[in-house]
Amino acid sequence: MNANVLNAVEKEAAERGLWQDGDTIIAAVSGGPDSMALLHMLHMLAVPRRLRTIAAHVNHGFRGEESAAELELVKRYAEKLGVPCETTTLALTTYIEENALNLQAAAREKRYAFLHEVAKRYGASRIALAHHGDDQAETVLMRVIRGAGLSGLSGIPARRSENNVELIRPLLRMNKSDLLAYCEEGDIPYSTDSSNLERHYFRNTVRLDILPYLSQFNPQLPLSLQRLAEVAGEEDDFMASQAASAFETVVRVEDGEYAVSCRDLQGLHIALQRRLIKLILSYLSQDTENISWSGIERMRFAAATEAPSTWRHDAGSGVRCLREYDTMRWIKIPPEGGGLEPGRYVYEIREGMAYIHAVSAGWTFRLQWLDAASSGRPRPASRSEAIFDASELRFPLMIRNRLPGDRIHVLGLNGSKKVQDMFVDEKIPPSGRATYPLLCDSEGRLLWIPGIRRSSHALAGEGSRKLLHITASTGE
Repeated sequence: MNANVLNAVEKEAAERGLWQDGDTIIAAVSGGPDSMALLHMLHMLAVPRRLRTIAAHVNHGFRGEESAAELELVKRYAEKLGVPCETTTLALTTYIEENALNLQAAAREKRYAFLHEVAKRYGASRIALAHHGDDQAETVLMRVIRGAGLSGLSGIPARRSENNVELIRPLLRMNKSDLLAYCEEGDIPYSTDSSNLERHYFRNTVRLDILPYLSQFNPQLPLSLQRLAEVAGEEDDFMASQAASAFETVVRVEDGEYAVSCRDLQGLHIALQRRLIKLILSYLSQDTENISWSGIERMRFAAATEAPSTWRHDAGSGVRCLREYDTMRWIKIPPEGGGLEPGRYVYEIREGMAYIHAVSAGWTFRLQWLDAASSGRPRPASRSEAIFDASELRFPLMIRNRLPGDRIHVLGLNGSKKVQDMFVDEKIPPSGRATYPLLCDSEGRLLWIPGIRRSSHALAGEGSRKLLHITASTGE
């Protein structure tokens, strides 16, 4: 038995923290040379490292008798080693139809579900997968061809947490040839997957044609790609930590909404701007694979000083990005697809009422009914207050949200002005305009835009006897 290979695996596990003495490990064994070698290695390390190994094999049923023979091979060899073996045979047709998946995606999903099920049954903290250095080189090259950033170039991770279990890959620094030699020296049986020669799989084309062709120009290309994955992975981890730190510093999170000032976003290095946007998107959706580089750039450029002060973009995966003056916001679009426009709301104010909470608007109104003679003619302390001659009002008054074409006869101005234009002038965020409360009378006359301006109607004057003093505030 090749002691050097075994020592290399043990060193790799120690360096990357792949397992600890006494761990229970589920070995995913397909029956090929890579996974059969991995099973044997874990068996050899069981005593010195007090490891408990369980073999797990999935028969996808893709290759009929060949697949059935692999299952029997794995069972027999596990029995020979004295290793418990769990197996399953998949029926994928119905699952593919119900979940709209292709064959490979469905097989992978069901395979990993089985591995996690076995891990839970045995109380295992690790699932060992047999991906090796050649797999890593192929993965990196495939991603280069398709277009990838730093995260993509990091390739297959040596370890990754999934459902409270660590997925570990102890063979990532070994080549296929090393594993074949290990099997030959140790008389380890294995099967050969005939589908590995079918070029309609992109990975097979890369392995059989593209990598050999490119290796003419660099015989060490697979090794170079493996090293690229390691360097990219380490730098990706560093950038991820920097993005997390920036998130804590500049991002405000409230009610499932993420906001950052345009200045703060623009103040970050370009690489961190992109990372931060991607991190925010990942918090809002688990499905961000389809959000493109150009989409990230569109959101980044929207924060620039010269960009429009209000802007909206559906980023995909159920996420919407908005610029509202000096703030960038990311929100989840309601599942019914109705966007941000809420339903209509109307709250009535009848004479004598003292308080009303307009829930749909998120505003509260307090009302005081005053005798003009004894009140000393109070004056509004701010735009959040308004005083009306109650005798000139047509009740019931209404608090409602904006309607298309709403106009108000602003006090001190000739003629009327569109409410929409006033929102723009006052820099009311577009997302808040649809719910912003307006005070009207029963004839539909617009009396007051709380916090902004009031109309010239029902002014309190010398002849006023009864006054209505309204104070508006956000919240309850």
